[in-house]
Amino acid sequence: MKLRGKRVLVTGAAGFIGSHLVDRLVEEGAEVVAIDNLKDGDLSNLAESMDKIEFHEIDVRDFESLKEVMDGVEIVFHLAANANVPYSVENPKYDFETNALGTFNVLKLSLDLDVEKVVYASSAAVYGEPVYVPIDEEHPLNPISPYGASKLAGERLGFAYFKTYGLPFVSLRIFNTYGPRQRRYVMYDFLRKLKENPNRLEVLGSGEQIRDFCYVKDCVEAFVLACKSGNAAGEAFNIAGGNPISIRDLAFLIVKILGLDGRTEVMFTGESWKGDIVKLYADITKIKDKLGLEPKVGLEEGIVRLKRWFYENYSRL
Repeated sequence: MKLRGKRVLVTGAAGFIGSHLVDRLVEEGAEVVAIDNLKDGDLSNLAESMDKIEFHEIDVRDFESLKEVMDGVEIVFHLAANANVPYSVENPKYDFETNALGTFNVLKLSLDLDVEKVVYASSAAVYGEPVYVPIDEEHPLNPISPYGASKLAGERLGFAYFKTYGLPFVSLRIFNTYGPRQRRYVMYDFLRKLKENPNRLEVLGSGEQIRDFCYVKDCVEAFVLACKSGNAAGEAFNIAGGNPISIRDLAFLIVKILGLDGRTEVMFTGESWKGDIVKLYADITKIKDKLGLEPKVGLEEGIVRLKRWFYENYSRL
């Protein structure tokens, strides 16, 4: 499937991954309709593409407003969500309405309006605490947070629409994505803390948590490949970098990249937040073999790029 000339909807377009996807789709020659409720998204993320897209401030929970902007849309990339696990614990109603009911609205309208394909941003949180690692797509699905459960509900509904109605649907289970425009989560938090106090870095948890980081442009490549592929419908794919690292090692790596070796004392709190999975890293064989994804940006190079963006934008973050 070619994207050039296609009318494409991106939900959650002003978010971290969504905005990079918008930029890529504009490069591909797509006619992009971008929506975001701007609760977590930021219009500055779309600065590179704003004059080339059609933007609407819309919440995916608003069925009628969504229906208006989806008229004529041929492809949907659905990224709008509450993507904050602790927030889902504190506000499970908002989390469910946004992630599950919002996805229902997108799927229902996609079916009614004859959308050609829906590519859904799922999450590694659908797996819960792993039974084995690395986690492949056949791993049991047992989320331990409201966020994981709501993302799984959206994914299950999408597969049901594929099997029942024939709506082409692809689910991408995102592990840990990082890069410019990311204003929260572990790497950003480390950079912010070290900017404020280069002598001490407090790390949440024991540091033994394992994560598998994928640079944002590689993540976006997975979305594009999932859309273009003719044999991806009805499938779920892991998105990760394929290079797991402990949070402890990540902390020391960032200290090294910032040139703070021997200066920064790294401290561990011992406890993390509710719903935090200890070992979370992926087997990405399936997406490599079936869609041809090959992550191109290594972890150190990606952190250097993130650091550059962070320092260029620190005063307004």
